[in-house]
This record gives sequence, structure tokens and C-alpha cells, in this order.
Amino acid sequence: MGLTFIKASIINPANPRRKTRLEFLVDSGAIYSVVPKKRLKRIGIQPHGTRVFTLADGTHMTREIGAALFAINGERAASPVIFGEDGDSLLFGMVSLEALGLILDPIRRELRPLPMVLG
Repeated sequence: MGLTFIKASIINPANPRRKTRLEFLVDSGAIYSVVPKKRLKRIGIQPHGTRVFTLADGTHMTREIGAALFAINGERAASPVIFGEDGDSLLFGMVSLEALGLILDPIRRELRPLPMVLG
């Protein structure tokens, strides 16, 4: 099993000129994306609350959560974002990926268009 990395921009929804570009590990087991708190605050994204998350080993941790725009290959979409602390992995989660209309192909380990079904 391999790892899939992507480059994506994180954009402040209130001021789209404020953005940062990062390389993420695409994690099919992660619901939300994790971005370092310092990078989010640098572009003016503020948390709107906290949530408790469970790690694979059963450990619980509390992290701030906010909203950001994510952009890949000219496509952009809004998604929740976790404010990562020192030591947290930089992850691109499934909610952010699906909001962009993408899905991870588990065999080829690449992003593919997500069939968009209404109804």
C-alpha cells in the first residue's frame, strides 16, 4: 500500500487573496483536513469551535475547528478544517476531497473525478 500526496491551496473565505499552499497526505480514513494552526492564523482563518477526535489507537484529543476554501487544479470548495497542533500530521480528509468533486482511487493511489449524483 502506497501513500498519496497532493499540493493544495488553503484560502481564507472572507478574504480570498489571503492563502497558502501546502503538500498534504491524502488520508482515506480522515474525515476532515488538518492544517497547522500557525498557517491558518497567518492567512486570517479563525476557529469557530472545538471538537474531540479519536485517533486510530483510541486516544482522544481536542482540536479547534474552522472553515476554509480548498483549491486543487483550479477547482475550489469550502470545507471544515482542523487547526493542527505541533506534531499533528498534515492531512487532506475525505470531506474536503469530496467537496472538490474528487475521490481517491485506492488501487492507483491517485485522485479521480467523483461522480456527482443529484437525487
